[in-house]
Amino acid sequence: MRAVSGVPESVPALLARNVAQFPSKPAYREKEFGIWQTWTWAETAEEIQAIAYGLMALGAEKGDYIAIIGRNRPALYWSMVAAMKIGAIPVPMYQDAVAEEMAYVLDHAGARFAVCGDQEQVDKVIEVQETVHCIEHIIYQDPRGLRKYDHSRLHALADVQAEGRAAHERFERQLAEREAAVGYDDTCVMLYTSGTTGKSKGVVLSNRNVIETAKNSSEFDRLRPSDETLAYLPMAWVGDFIFSIGQAYWTGFCTNCPESPDTMMTDLREIGPTYFFAPPRVFETTLTTVMIRMEDAGAFKRAMFHYFMDHAKRVGPALLDGKPVGAIDRLKYWIGDKLIYGPLKNTLGFTRVRVGYTAGEAIGPEIFDFYRSLGINLKQLYGQTEATVFITQQPDGEVRADTVGVPSPGVEIRIGDSGEIYYRSPGTFVEYYKNAESTADTKDPEGWVATGDAGFIEESTGHLRIIDRAKDVGKMANGNLFAPKYVENKLKFYPNILESVVFGAGREYCTAFINIDLAAVGNWAERNNIAYASYQELAGHQQVLDTIQQHVEEVNKSVAQDPMLSGCQVHRFLVLHKELDADDGELTRTRKVRRKIINEKFEDLVTALYDGSTEIYTETEVTYEDGRKGKIKATLEIRDAKVVEPAGQTQVAAQ
Repeated sequence: MRAVSGVPESVPALLARNVAQFPSKPAYREKEFGIWQTWTWAETAEEIQAIAYGLMALGAEKGDYIAIIGRNRPALYWSMVAAMKIGAIPVPMYQDAVAEEMAYVLDHAGARFAVCGDQEQVDKVIEVQETVHCIEHIIYQDPRGLRKYDHSRLHALADVQAEGRAAHERFERQLAEREAAVGYDDTCVMLYTSGTTGKSKGVVLSNRNVIETAKNSSEFDRLRPSDETLAYLPMAWVGDFIFSIGQAYWTGFCTNCPESPDTMMTDLREIGPTYFFAPPRVFETTLTTVMIRMEDAGAFKRAMFHYFMDHAKRVGPALLDGKPVGAIDRLKYWIGDKLIYGPLKNTLGFTRVRVGYTAGEAIGPEIFDFYRSLGINLKQLYGQTEATVFITQQPDGEVRADTVGVPSPGVEIRIGDSGEIYYRSPGTFVEYYKNAESTADTKDPEGWVATGDAGFIEESTGHLRIIDRAKDVGKMANGNLFAPKYVENKLKFYPNILESVVFGAGREYCTAFINIDLAAVGNWAERNNIAYASYQELAGHQQVLDTIQQHVEEVNKSVAQDPMLSGCQVHRFLVLHKELDADDGELTRTRKVRRKIINEKFEDLVTALYDGSTEIYTETEVTYEDGRKGKIKATLEIRDAKVVEPAGQTQVAAQ
């Protein structure tokens, strides 16, 4: 096992180190058929070795690209590490990608092998083979539904492992040579960007990128071998890769895989992770569920919940940060913990969380403070695929909702003249695969990477504050600053609002599209005996529109308090007749808004928001789950929202 200054040079080298240091410690768990199965580090190494031999028996060569497609399962993580052992490059892909997206990635990477979780993924790979001819072998884990398929180039993973074990003497020396030849600056993994502004780009990350980042970030938060994490986010996302492979292999903690997306919350409670990550949407949805349940609770329980939560919001974050809190307040919080906070954390599965993170989008301050008030050490980080995730992190005791923390260890940050954020770090990506032009545009010869985000560093604290995507920050017709994400995040704080898109660049005023949250609004409709037949019907209900208008006007009051962004108040809005969907190209697979596509697709609606219309008839193409296309027709009501005079102007007028 080669090493640089004592640091293992590859993920397989980290695996060997973990086997030597704690062979009997759990490395992976997976819930299947309602029962948790556990593999130690020694057992994990044996499974990976068998897959590596099996891939070699199928003809896998050094430098090959191997696609990994499916939900979070130990065998798919093992397949990634097995690919690394033989000198190949794993390319994890989004399991919910439609065939067209999958075809682009497979063809662009030139993948010779695809390791699939189940029949659904196998079918998509077979479908794209009509246009993508690089795939030579498909390997599947779950055999259900595949018995009558042509198996000439289709193999069960269990059979590949069995073949590998049988052929180990034939490949033992060759595998050892290949593994030993993997260097610190060799490619570890290739991950595709979410494609917010166009086609996804293949981000090449080296072993140095992954290991140095895992080392620095783990030490920052004092992660340890006894930690537990839940792997439930897409395997194609860089965050899952660094948490479930990078940090897991560096620290030796256990990665737990839920039985299915539907059982994730139940499995979360059973595992009780100590290290947990979720994008803001997960925390928002969880809080919405809590508030819905409290509305259904009895009057006494509801009153007790709100009484103690109000107290928790006042003193909880201070207690979490170790700041002085009066004895009476401490006693009241202790009582609240026994009656409310503790049982609630246990129900959510957060009882043992020692370090929690959220990233990907800005989280609403009220949502962030809610979890911290419960005593959950939730923090924010800022990162990108091109940085191997970590650019900034929040140190304990310096956690705030309006910043994303200080530079992670080893990371340098500077702000460009235009306000754009630049960084360089040990995690800075090698290149965009087959795209030298984009690589040069993004990373300069000195290693500084343009993030595409606008922000500034607070002089007093050194913390970074993000304003918005640099390309989205602009000016309105009257010269006011336009930062749509700032307003959108405030709107999404309300449980009734799932998504929002704000327009206003170059315009006289701001307008917005709103998506209702079907779970929250549907629950409200049920409790108020309001019948509805579809999302579209509920979204157009007059009482729903009245409620959304109240939320928009409350946000306007909040926005008016910010002198710099007070011009971003929403003057007119409409509630969309469909949810924005990744399958329709309106969102990325990581649920980020594709503004350009939305502007083009809903051009008639945007025009109506600005031409004074009070309603608009529209037809929108949608993609169903089975891939068929259809159209939704609707007449949408457009409403005016009350705006508030900015705080600064009010003060001037008073003087």
